[in-house]
Amino acid sequence: MTTLSFETNDGPLAVTITSLTIAGWTGRDPKAVQHHIDELAAIGVPPPSTVPLFYRVSPSLLCQTDELVVLGEETSGEAEPFLLRAQGKLWLGVASDHTDRGLEATSVAHSKQVCAKPVAKALWDFDSLSQRTDILQLSSWIEEAGKRKPYQKGTLASMRPLTELLAGNPLQEDGEAMLCGTLPAIGGVRPASGFGMALHDDSGGRSIATDYRIVTVPVVA
Repeated sequence: MTTLSFETNDGPLAVTITSLTIAGWTGRDPKAVQHHIDELAAIGVPPPSTVPLFYRVSPSLLCQTDELVVLGEETSGEAEPFLLRAQGKLWLGVASDHTDRGLEATSVAHSKQVCAKPVAKALWDFDSLSQRTDILQLSSWIEEAGKRKPYQKGTLASMRPLTELLAGNPLQEDGEAMLCGTLPAIGGVRPASGFGMALHDDSGGRSIATDYRIVTVPVVA
């Protein structure tokens, strides 16, 4: 099992991750979700069996790193709200569902299992935010051709409420964690040499942010 350390308003928090779930197809607008399913189907990605869909992956995939080593040239990150139960309460942060896009065309579940999931080192008390999560802003950026470019940006209002996702996948025991879905990529999903992400709480004047370099190793046979 993986033990990670976080900073919170209550002080440092060390948590052994016992389970990790990736929530997919979490858009709030059903028509937009179906449009995205149809787009992916056109390039060979199988449609989900249900919406939303909760993918279980190895808890050891969750990591805190500034360098992510991946196999091949077809992976990319995506910023997602991150929920974690620890010390008997829920915490909110931000993580990246780094995914192998080539494998995604064969199996979304398998594509999520083969890449580590970087998570930022700070958490907020979820209960203090649960009534205003819709106004929180999620953003990401990539390093492309030596320049930092905006990659994702929007509020959590475009995603299913986090409380609704928790109803579908309760985090009941300490160490259980979930990534909660993402936003469309500006300019389309694509690989990059670096990825960064942030969760902004403008009303509280605070942000959680982190970034990481992406190092590729060749696929050999």
